[in-house]
Amino acid sequence: MPTHKVENPIAVFSGLDKITGRITKFEVPLDQTKTFGALQVRPRACYTRPPTEAPNTTGFVEVDETSLQGEVKKLFRGWMFASSPGLHGVEHPIYDVWLTDCKASATMASAPAAGDGHDGAPKAGQGAPDAPVALPRAHPQRRQQQGTARP
Repeated sequence: MPTHKVENPIAVFSGLDKITGRITKFEVPLDQTKTFGALQVRPRACYTRPPTEAPNTTGFVEVDETSLQGEVKKLFRGWMFASSPGLHGVEHPIYDVWLTDCKASATMASAPAAGDGHDGAPKAGQGAPDAPVALPRAHPQRRQQQGTARP
């Protein structure tokens, strides 16, 4: 039974800056260019399979490098496979770029609606996910009253 491919208008990539060790996830619509460091990433096709079939995400991608002098050098032109990022990857001393997914629509952060009473502060019982939690300090007077005072 032949597999069906689904064409998607948006390619999702991850890029590694080897100097800082930072990985950045970014989306690029087909036939548009996104700059990642000195690289220009341009997807030409992005395919997935229907949910009823085994997952397989592939994309045809062009990657160019622009030097400080403005010269453009073609680094990569070919197919990338999300399941095997190292199979056909971009060879560059500072940056790695690989295809991670294809999407039918862009992810957009929604802004709060005007007049909804949201001022950006967390609601009661909600803190920042990684914020430190202040614990109450034990009072020496209470220890003495409980007979647990230290000499």
